[in-house]
Amino acid sequence: MPINVISSGIMTTIQDLGRPGYYHLGIPMGGAMDRLAMRTANLLVGNPEDAAGLESVFVGPELEFTEDATVAVCGAELPPRIDGEQQPTWTALSVKKGQVLSFDFLKAGARAYIAISGGIDTPPHLGSRATYPIGALGGVDGRAVQPGDSLPLGKASGKARPGTSVPEDYRRLPGATAKLRVLPGLYWHRITEESQRRFFEDIWKVANEADRMGYRFQGGRPLDFVPREQPFSAGSDPSNITDACYPYGSVQVPSGQEPIVLHRDAVSGGGYFMLGTVISADMDLIGQLQPNTTTQFVKVDMEAALAARKERKELIAAIREAVG
Repeated sequence: MPINVISSGIMTTIQDLGRPGYYHLGIPMGGAMDRLAMRTANLLVGNPEDAAGLESVFVGPELEFTEDATVAVCGAELPPRIDGEQQPTWTALSVKKGQVLSFDFLKAGARAYIAISGGIDTPPHLGSRATYPIGALGGVDGRAVQPGDSLPLGKASGKARPGTSVPEDYRRLPGATAKLRVLPGLYWHRITEESQRRFFEDIWKVANEADRMGYRFQGGRPLDFVPREQPFSAGSDPSNITDACYPYGSVQVPSGQEPIVLHRDAVSGGGYFMLGTVISADMDLIGQLQPNTTTQFVKVDMEAALAARKERKELIAAIREAVG
């Protein structure tokens, strides 16, 4: 039996952990921007960690249930309500047939992840149900959820234990000033040593241009480039390069003015130089940043990046044990 969408909020999409393996063809991995929150919500309702759920930005949807289910809301602090009664986040909640799940006002973060026992069972595209609107892949006909949609559910595992909650120490949201660790990249040498230092000294703010493709940051000092003769086909601006591949988390700075961190639905390549890359352990945090959030980039080396990745794996293992 499906769940019926009464209202969809600002932007609610079906997401899972994405479709790896097609980036070389220009199709991004996509999937949940905060993968830790998506995986945790699925664990709470007894789903596989890669099951499809809903990603809601700033404002949650209103959903009517046509059968009993277990739900969990993780990520942003977007308090759920069942028939108007407020419920806790990061907790397995029992919803009965005919009840309506809605949401209070956003209190922290930007994206909430709603997992439902059985997972959303829309048709997969290239191995994933994740919505990629630009390519019209996944989701509901390749688009965001809309009022009037009926979302099919898979078979619940029966493993959910309503009332189970994730310890607060395991709930990860950015601080008042977000810290994003960056590993300098292949084009680091293209800016002066003074600009290299200033980039990590400056306090930036998230711009209004912040979505699944990338986050723009404002407020820091412009970058100065080391003079050179531009290579063939690179264009006249010193921030241009001959087209190259973009890894996830790439920090590109067009014209040396405002950094853009590429995220889950980003293009796979282009002609802007990349200052470095936000480490994988911090990519989830970016998806929880609201516009005007103060942010500082922190320079790290490969050893620190690998240590952070190990810590994140240990956190996921601890969450599995806590809710299992």
